[in-house]
Amino acid sequence: MDELERSIGDLVIANRILAKEDVVDAYGHVSIRHPSKPNHYLLSRSLSPEFVTREDIIEFKLDGTPVSDTRPGYLERYIHGAIYEARPEINAVIHSHAEDILPFSVSKTPMCCVAHVASDMGTHVPVWDIADKFGDATNLLVINMEQGRDMAQKLGKNSVVLMRGHGFSAAADGLLKLVRMSVYLPRNARVQFKATQLGEMKPLSSGEIQARSAGPGYKPQSPETQRAWQYWAQRAGCAHLLK
Repeated sequence: MDELERSIGDLVIANRILAKEDVVDAYGHVSIRHPSKPNHYLLSRSLSPEFVTREDIIEFKLDGTPVSDTRPGYLERYIHGAIYEARPEINAVIHSHAEDILPFSVSKTPMCCVAHVASDMGTHVPVWDIADKFGDATNLLVINMEQGRDMAQKLGKNSVVLMRGHGFSAAADGLLKLVRMSVYLPRNARVQFKATQLGEMKPLSSGEIQARSAGPGYKPQSPETQRAWQYWAQRAGCAHLLK
């Protein structure tokens, strides 16, 4: 199996996992940068992630133009291209509407890392408000590259950006890391929300977050990372797709 075929297979598994873990539902999408064409990325046609198969994956240029495919794509695919364009080191992107995240996108309380399993989110999570540049008459969707680039600029060098009243987008240098971060982000949000009701809380420090990221257990091929990937794939009913 060549690298492209393996990447497509992993992307299918990621779609199934993220659906099973309630990170995405009928909406939301995950992509990977093309393994041999850095100015292209791979993303499903417009389809609920739970049902994505290898045949549904489309190759796109960074501007959202499909390559040799006429099937409809996700309306917000520009999120992916804009992040890949702005961040050459990024190889996987997700957009999600996970509702546990939403309170932090519309309140003055910043989302922060309070659970060690969510340390991939980093030390800062900015909030992007589409109205700041595009006014208050949009439908809150990212439907062109101008909007995608503005959102990517707000993401900056961070791993996650919240989108006011909409959801979040996240980026990582690898697909397994992105899936892990996306699964634990809503859980972290729930823990943080509950902790604020108890009083003063203490989030992870920047040193603790860096130590987690540097640890051997967080590398893509480490037994710990592979263990989670296999577990989630089994829960999603697609363990047979693992290679």
